[in-house]
Amino acid sequence: MKTTEQLYRIQREIASKALIEDKLSLEGLKLIAGADQAFFYESKNNTENKDRQEKIISAVVVLEYPSMRFVNYSYSVLPVDFPYIPGLLSFREAPAIIDAFHALENTTKPNLLVIDGGGVNHPRFAGLATHVGVVLDVATVGVAKNLLCGSGEVPMTEGEARMIKYKGREIGYYLKSKKGCRPLIVAPGHKISLQSSLQLTRNCIRKHKLPEPTRIAHLYANKIKKEFVQLK
Repeated sequence: MKTTEQLYRIQREIASKALIEDKLSLEGLKLIAGADQAFFYESKNNTENKDRQEKIISAVVVLEYPSMRFVNYSYSVLPVDFPYIPGLLSFREAPAIIDAFHALENTTKPNLLVIDGGGVNHPRFAGLATHVGVVLDVATVGVAKNLLCGSGEVPMTEGEARMIKYKGREIGYYLKSKKGCRPLIVAPGHKISLQSSLQLTRNCIRKHKLPEPTRIAHLYANKIKKEFVQLK
């Protein structure tokens, strides 16, 4: 495994390639995808815990935009070969998302991918959505439940958004998507602006706290996980 400084260097390089500007028009957007992960342990012949292999499932669902009508999905299952380290989660989760994205049929490849994770709202401005976006050269938005870095005023009213800043840079928004719920953290990943990432996320909110792309991807990831666990 690479040293922490080597991994930081990779993240700084990814951040330098990220384009936080609109490279697509939301008005012309036809297909949008969401990605989420689930984890499980695979045991060989019911052996002890030390022999269990952790695996990651990444589900990518494709929806029509702005109707949110389901179109297609794909998934990948990979061994987890990187530990859980805050700030370095892209090295743990990005490979599975990238594999699942490549598994989509070419006719349903989306124009934009919404990922359960951070974007440029990251200590080195290279969260999971930014990492995946740069590698795939696809527009991405990160929607997270917890703040990794930065600060801003927390919105109290449903539909309200407040800017988050880190080291003097605007990196995303708090978005109070539903009454009675903690606000989401919305940030651009790649090839989309701050303002458009917020607008797009708002457009994808329906009856639930989470935007439909990541909410449905979460359901599929856990459905696939259940099927794999039942096979064991």
